[in-house]
Amino acid sequence: MNAPHPPKVAGIDSTLPTPAHTVAPAPPVPGTGPAPDTASVPAPGAPAPGALLQDRLAGWVSDLTTLHELTERLSRTNALDPALHELLRAAAALVGARRGLVVLEPADGLGPRTTLGLGLGRADLGHIETVPRGALPYDTGSGTAEVVHSDLFAEDGLDPRHREVAARLGYAASYALPLATESAGRLGAAVWLFDEPAEPDERQRHLAGLYTRHATEHLARLLEVERTRACIATITEELLPSRLPRVAGVQLAARHRAGARGGGDWYDALPLPDAALGLSVGSVTGSGPSAVAAMGRLRASLRAYAVMEGEDPVAVLSDLELLLRLTEPARSATALFAYCEPALRKITLAGAGHSPPLLIGERRTEFAETSVSAPLGMLACWEAPSVEIEAEAGETVLFYTDGLLHRGGDPMDRAFARLHAGAASVPRAVRHDPGAVADHVLRAVLPDGPNDAGNEEDVVLLAARFD
Repeated sequence: MNAPHPPKVAGIDSTLPTPAHTVAPAPPVPGTGPAPDTASVPAPGAPAPGALLQDRLAGWVSDLTTLHELTERLSRTNALDPALHELLRAAAALVGARRGLVVLEPADGLGPRTTLGLGLGRADLGHIETVPRGALPYDTGSGTAEVVHSDLFAEDGLDPRHREVAARLGYAASYALPLATESAGRLGAAVWLFDEPAEPDERQRHLAGLYTRHATEHLARLLEVERTRACIATITEELLPSRLPRVAGVQLAARHRAGARGGGDWYDALPLPDAALGLSVGSVTGSGPSAVAAMGRLRASLRAYAVMEGEDPVAVLSDLELLLRLTEPARSATALFAYCEPALRKITLAGAGHSPPLLIGERRTEFAETSVSAPLGMLACWEAPSVEIEAEAGETVLFYTDGLLHRGGDPMDRAFARLHAGAASVPRAVRHDPGAVADHVLRAVLPDGPNDAGNEEDVVLLAARFD
């Protein structure tokens, strides 16, 4: 009967070297030979053959279980930085190191390029980067082999600067592995530092190599996602206003936080005849490049309608709704357009399925009363009455998209309550600055900060403070 073969776990080859803790067979005693009838009987004190096999299998299972747990934990990371930190931490445990660093330098030159440390501060990483490139304890060039320095201070031919940095940072040995596979290409390298002269044994190297190869494939996928996000974010920023206009009697500020997949939220501010100002915020359904493109088309069209019919916000949104139904029949959108007369501090606005603006002042913090209507593209013909708002001197009117409410994951009533509380808590000392007001609201409303990784909701704020 054949011995059972350990299964593959999480795509990792189960053919591993003999575990380091496996008991070695007892050597034969010189001058004695096995008796014919006792060949299968172990010598006194020697482990039985079955025990040796069980110990070896136990070692394999233990290693495969460890690798499975580590790769599962790595697979749960959804951004480059946490994945690189997890790689450093897990592989450090496999090789028995306390500190290390990972250098991300994709061979295609498209970036991003970064260096992260484990147990090393920014200053420490800066010292290591002063070592000449060819003498670094890792190789991010064309090499594909591990780099081992078992005793830096006893090694002949070591670059003096490398020895000086090692002494300054207190490490005496290093072990580096390339982050490279045939399918992912070369992404960089990872190095672990030992406080005393040492090097991983054969089994530790094997396990670290298996884990690092799996990590490289995962990093390659995250790298592609990161590049796609950066590309969409760049396109989105190019489609939004590069700067806000200067109009007498009002100060403007805007904040935009792109979601993980790139959404279709927009804001705009457009000077109009008679010293008026058109303000708009909106959101197109969906995400990704197609939503961003649709957002750009709608925003550009809304600017044209605002110039022609800006004094009548209902007519502006009606024209936009007709355009949406004709050119984007599979989409809907929410929008809010406001015709502002800064000299009178008067705002006439209409909304289509959009959340009401927030008035923030010394004596009040309240949502504006707006009519309830469906989003654009949801009905055969959209129309809703407009409303007028009169702001007091020094008040800020805050327009926003629904991403500000959805990112927290709360029910809508709680989300509105959180937004109201955040606006009411704006310090008196910064209420003269609409940008500071918007920043405070972002910090108060978003639970993990304005740039929480992995969130798919876009967030737009447009603040207008009236003198």
